[in-house]
Amino acid sequence: MADEAGPTKKKRVQSALFMCNFNAVRSLAAEAIARHYFGKSIYVQSAGVRLGEPADPFMVAALDEIGIDASRHKPRTLAQLEEWEGLNFDLIITLAPEAHHAALELTRSNAVEVEYWPTPDPTVNQDGTREQRLDGYRDVRDGLIFRIKTRLKG
Repeated sequence: MADEAGPTKKKRVQSALFMCNFNAVRSLAAEAIARHYFGKSIYVQSAGVRLGEPADPFMVAALDEIGIDASRHKPRTLAQLEEWEGLNFDLIITLAPEAHHAALELTRSNAVEVEYWPTPDPTVNQDGTREQRLDGYRDVRDGLIFRIKTRLKG
């Protein structure tokens, strides 16, 4: 029950998992950003529902512009992550509907908080110049930076 003086304060996050469909664009970026800003204080991973292609070069470029190197990221699935290290996270942040449904299934057997952050897929808009396409990735990157800094700050 919430305190009548105001809403309950969210518990400090010690570990976070970012999920999307393929772990090659949105969740890759979220993991890299969270590690950049909170890597010494919060354990961070990412995964996709399904195995995707290697890291999207446009997202890697958008992150590189702000000094975050995601070039060595290897996409992994939720099943692979569970097999390798388990799924002991305080918070799962989902960035796509399919990932959100998969994360909610995990709450049946894990005591984990799940948040859905609807995040556009920048790979959908493939029209325009390279710079115009890159702008879509920058928008996603910048939106994730704002939300991650706001949510994970101690």
